[in-house]
Parts: sequence; C-alpha cells; structure tokens
Amino acid sequence: MLVAFSVSPTGGDLDGSVGAAVAEAIRVVRASGLPNETNAMFTNIEGEWDEVMAVVKRAVDAVAAVSPRVSLVLKADIRPGHTNQLTAKVQRIEDALRDER
Repeated sequence: MLVAFSVSPTGGDLDGSVGAAVAEAIRVVRASGLPNETNAMFTNIEGEWDEVMAVVKRAVDAVAAVSPRVSLVLKADIRPGHTNQLTAKVQRIEDALRDER
C-alpha cells in the first residue's frame, strides 16, 4: 500500500516549533526503513498495511509528545501484490508525458 500523510501540531503554545515537530515525525518515517519520500505537503510511505500504519502512529505520537492536539490527513492506495509503486506510479506518468511530445 501507499500512504500519503501529513501530521502537524495544532493548538496550545507551540512557540514556532511546528517545523521541529514535523521534523520529528519525518525522522520516525525515515528510521522505519520503509520506502518513503517527503514533499512540500505530504510524506509518502510504502509497505504492508500493518507496518505502514504502525509508522504513521509513531509519527503521530512524536508530534503528540510536543502538542496537546494533532492534525492528521491521510490518503491510502491499497493495491495488494504491487510493490515499488512509490516510484513506478510517477514513472508511468512521466512515460505518458514523454509519449505525447
């Protein structure tokens, strides 16, 4: 499965530490060893359901450690039997764009 998620602290007195809290969540994702990438809006992660959701939970917990309230946005593409979709999906689009030229 592929999951795109965004987690951030909300509420309370964060003193500009939103970026630091998000960085801690991304550290959790990168330490997981699962294929992942971070862009301006989301972190994408690929793996089996239980392992991906466990990483998302640990990322939320990392943010919750510094904030009384946490916002989580999550989108999942559940496609059993398919791997390497983090890059393959993008490559299919790039190939289609190249073919149109």
